[in-house]
Order: sequence, then C-alpha cells, then structure tokens
Amino acid sequence: MAAYRSAAGFQRVLHAVKHVCFSKQRCGVIICRYSTVYDPNEKTFDKILIANRGEIACRVIKTCKKMGIKTVAVHSDVDSSAVHVKVADEAVCVGPAPTSKSYLNMDAIMNAIKQTGAQAVHPGYGFLSENKEFAKRLAAEGVTFIGPDTHAIQAMGDKIESKLIAKAAKVNTIPGFDGVVKDAKEAVKIAGEIGYPVMIKASAGGGGKGMRIAWNDEETSDMGFFLSGHISDICANGFCWCLQVLADKHGNALWLNERECSIQRRNQKVVEETCTDEITLCDVFDKRLLCFEKSNVMQGTHFAKEVIYILLKLFMQASSCMKFLGIRFLNDNCYFTFLLKVRVDSGIQEGSDISIYYDPMISKLVTYGKTREEALKKMEDALDNYVIRGVTHNIPLLREIIVHPRFVSGVISTKFLPEVYPDGFKGHMLTAGERRELLATAAALYVAAQLRSQKFLGDLSRQWELCVELDKSVHMLGVSRSGNNYTVEIDGEKVEVSGEWNLASALLPITINGKHRTLQCLLRTAAGEISLQYLGTSFKLRVLSKLAASLSKHMPEKVPEDTSSILRSPMPGSVVAVSVKPGDNVAEGQEICVIEAMKMQNSMTAAKTAKVKSVHCKAGDTVGEGDLLVELE
Repeated sequence: MAAYRSAAGFQRVLHAVKHVCFSKQRCGVIICRYSTVYDPNEKTFDKILIANRGEIACRVIKTCKKMGIKTVAVHSDVDSSAVHVKVADEAVCVGPAPTSKSYLNMDAIMNAIKQTGAQAVHPGYGFLSENKEFAKRLAAEGVTFIGPDTHAIQAMGDKIESKLIAKAAKVNTIPGFDGVVKDAKEAVKIAGEIGYPVMIKASAGGGGKGMRIAWNDEETSDMGFFLSGHISDICANGFCWCLQVLADKHGNALWLNERECSIQRRNQKVVEETCTDEITLCDVFDKRLLCFEKSNVMQGTHFAKEVIYILLKLFMQASSCMKFLGIRFLNDNCYFTFLLKVRVDSGIQEGSDISIYYDPMISKLVTYGKTREEALKKMEDALDNYVIRGVTHNIPLLREIIVHPRFVSGVISTKFLPEVYPDGFKGHMLTAGERRELLATAAALYVAAQLRSQKFLGDLSRQWELCVELDKSVHMLGVSRSGNNYTVEIDGEKVEVSGEWNLASALLPITINGKHRTLQCLLRTAAGEISLQYLGTSFKLRVLSKLAASLSKHMPEKVPEDTSSILRSPMPGSVVAVSVKPGDNVAEGQEICVIEAMKMQNSMTAAKTAKVKSVHCKAGDTVGEGDLLVELE
C-alpha cells in the first residue's frame, strides 16, 4: 500500500494524543489561551445554511440567532413541519424522505445554497459532514464549509488510512490487520493469527453499522458479511474509552478530557461519561492508551466538554449513536440549565413525528455534579421527571443502568448489557418493599380521584377497602385518610403516602414512608385501570372497591390472540426481505422476514413449526406497528 502523507495540523493532533498526561488532575479546570466568549465585534457570516436536521440543526440555529446570523434550514418532504424548519429564517425542501434523495442530495443542497445566498454551510454530524466531494463542491462555489478540509476528511474518513497515519506518528494502536479483507478464507486466517475475539469493522462505517464481533472461525467465515467490501480491524471488546482533541486551521491543537462510552447496544453508545477517575476500565492493553480509530467529528456530543458530565441519550424504541462536530461556534448553548445541573437538547416538540427514515433519537439528557455520585443522583431524578408521551422510549433501561450496582461501582465494559440482562431487559424487577410502595400509591391515587367526585355527592368517607391487581396477583388493602395523607395497610404492613394529588398533572410527586418519590400517571380510567411509571418502568394495575371486585369475576374475559400463528410488525419500518411464500414449511425460529427500523434490521422468526398460510408483505413495503406480515396454519 502506498505511503500516506498527512497535513501538519493533523500531525499536531496525533502528537497531542501521543503525549497526553493521564493524571488524577485531568478532570480539573484546563487553563489555556483559548476563549469561547462571543465577541460581537468579530466579523461573522450574514447567512448560514445548516445541512442537517433535528437536534443539531436546532442548536446551530439557536446560536446563530444569538450572534445575529440568518439561517437556512433544509428538509425532506416528511420533515416539512420539523422544529428545525420552524425556527430557521428560511427553509428549502431538498427532496423526498429517503436520505439519499434529501439530506445526502448534494445537487439539491447546492441549489438551496444558490437560491438563498448562504455564505457558509454547517454540516452538523453524519450526513455530509465527512464527505470530501461535498466540501470540494462548496469550495469551488466560494462557500465556506464549517468543518474539516478535504485533506483531513480524506485522511480521517477511511479507518485504514487514518490508522496508518497514526502508526507513522508513533501513536499506539490496537493490534490488527490494516487492509482490505478479500474473502472469508483470508478473514479466518487473519483472525487466527491475531487471536479471538476479533472485531470486524467497515472501513467507512460508523454509528455501529458495518461492525461485528467474531468469537470463532465459523462466525468469521460468514460470507454474507463480506459481500459489501468490509475490512477488518481489531478491538479488545472490553471497553470503549475516547479522547477528544480539537485542532483548527491556524495550527492550534487542544486535547480534552477522556470520555467513557462502554455502555452500548448493538455497538451503539447508550451512556457516555466523563471524567473517568471513578471508573474501572477493563481489558486495557498493557495499561497503555491505544488508538483504535480517528474521526473528523467528535465521537459524542461536543457540549459534553462544556462541563464534566454524565450523558444519557434518549431514543424511541432503539438506542442509537450520534456524532457531533465540536467547534467554538456552538459553545454558547443552554448555560442557564447548568444552574439546575440538568440539560436537555432536542429537535422535537409536542406533535412532532419521529420518522422511520431517520435516527430515532428523542433527546439528549445531561446531568452534572461535583462528584460522580451527585451527577448520577441528578440523572436519576431527571429521568423520573422526564415526561414523554405517544412513543415508545428507553427511559426504563436508562434508569436501570445508572442505579445498577455494577455501573455505580464503575466496573463496566462493552459487555455490560448482555451480561446484566442476558435474556433481554424486562423492566425493573420490584422488591417486596417496592411492590408495597406501588400498590399503596395506586390505592391512594384511586381514593383521591374518588374523593374529587364524591365532593359533589356529599360522601366523604375516611376509610376504604380496596382490591388491587398487579401482575396477575390480587391484594386486599385497607386505606384511611387524613387530609392529603393516606395510610395503606397491605398484608399486615402499613405504608404512609402523602402528596398534593394533582390529578391533572403528568407527574406525581409524593412521599412514601418519609422517602420522596416522583411517579408518573400514564393512564387512569373509570374502570379502575391505572398505569404508573415507577422507578422508570411502567406498571399496569387495577383498583376496585370490594364490591366491584366481587362482581368482576362474573365478567367474561377477552380471549387473547394466538400469536404463534401470526407474525405482526413490532414497530413501524420497511420490509427489507421476505424469505417465505404461501405453502412453505417453516421451522420454529426460522427467519421469515426482515424489518428495518431506526437504522437497525430486525429478523422476524416463526414462533412454531408450521406451513405458511399467507404472506401480507413484500420487500420495499412500509409497515406500521402491529401490521400483519405473515400467517401460519
């Protein structure tokens, strides 16, 4: 392979990486000559086009407004009502929903630049942020690209080339094969020389895509994985620890504190944290910092470096990784939230659609504290108070992670989720004490609602006998009231519950046996059905009076659908492939079709051995949650 040359600026970045000092003082304040203070006398652009969408576009637009710079948003047709479109000064539609026809459509974006007279383009992260052809086309038109130049994109965009540059600069790198894997046979040979496990990674991959772990020759020789021209690289598969370095075209380079991001799902980051003094890093090669790969954009949110923080990302249905361009242009965002030590960055609002075509991220939630313990407690409280309605989200998982003893102790690795939840995450598992708290809260909430109605009827009872159902178990409870305070007796145990009982609020701040809790009332019906979000997880309960409970046993039960004979889509998405046709015999666990949603592919399998009765979808179809895909006899 030909020798690689790198710009002097990039060499300075590698030098900074190589000579970073990892001491116990690394989380202190960095004193330097750099400033993020906005100078109103400094010359700025008059108009900037943001070639992105969602949260990052909103953040750029917000800062531009503070600086008096007009903004242009680009959007696909399905994003016409998106928040970034509403808050920009101008907006231009650049194509239909698929990213290849809109946010990656360079011709359309170039036309939007000419149409609006934008002087510069901010690419955000992802999409065209690391596309050297786009940067070249902007330069040819005299439009400034707010990002790395074409030389840096070329050097850093390809993982093979960037690793060779790092080696040439004498930066420690992960041992492995630095070339293109021709076929499965060669992959097996290389993996055998390195030793298992190995990570096989796409040269131009990112966001967890084009990456897999192989533990043996059989997994390595999976030919289907190599058909797309993947290359191999090696990782210890024990932890993921990143160092962020900033450099500009004037020859300045600055390293920032490390960032720990081992908590991952499908190779995509779920939790990020800095600093890591209180974290035990697993499997470090000879206790050396090794360079795995480099990127033009910061591997995580750049605002993470505005404070030392714990970062959790909230996504709908599936977690996903995002990349951010870390430049001074955005350092002026949301400082007021630091007073509360909680920050939320989002590109959606009530009424927004979360499309199947783009990343499923709802928002990023950040908390900060003087100690890790304080930051984690702030995160716990923030998650309990975070109200999301209308979409499925991963708050239950996030809250479980941050309170798990293993995470709190700091002994973590990329295997955390599969090791802690080997059978998948099922929600919070209630202890006996927590179960009593939940039952008592549901009973008190039921009585508070009844009292509000009875005020008009003149019945102000102070004692009640209730039947509460939870997880198919039935509990008889005695409830007494004094003002806003309720005493609930459960199986001989008394639970004291008090609160304001604002039935119109989504949040339910209460005190249980002297301990403050914040629950959320997700559902409350006249039939006694109550859904409460407690400790992050949603629980369904049914509260009935003693008389109503005695009569309910005479009501016919709804017969559940036989899900073994039908296959429904678990989420909105598009059908990638259908592997069966009517009349085919399928075995239990056999793949029937593949649904792609939120940048992830989900293999749908048969629940039993049977014959295919009918197929209701084909490759390329868009399906909604619950849509019928295949019927079995």
